[in-house]
Amino acid sequence: MKKQTKTYGGLNMERFFLYDDTVDTKTRFVSFVGKNERFDLAIVQTDRFYGKVLVLDLQSNRFAIIGSDDLQEPGYIEHAYNINEEEANELRNFLHEIVG
Repeated sequence: MKKQTKTYGGLNMERFFLYDDTVDTKTRFVSFVGKNERFDLAIVQTDRFYGKVLVLDLQSNRFAIIGSDDLQEPGYIEHAYNINEEEANELRNFLHEIVG
């Protein structure tokens, strides 16, 4: 555990980092149009998430760490990206190609 001391407004504040790592990633930027919705995504692959990918929706500023198990979970995509069932199915179908 790394300890850092900083002064803020005359107060000494200590911050304890649980981790502070730099990792290599592979990022794919993809934009596609479904039947009712446009998706602008950044898909980040790293060894950090145990085989899952970080999927950022650049339009809504929402993100989720997604694996194939999450795509099978009812309502997960709808909730994570705040979209309706039809839009979620379009996104889910695309993500199946990415995460398997």
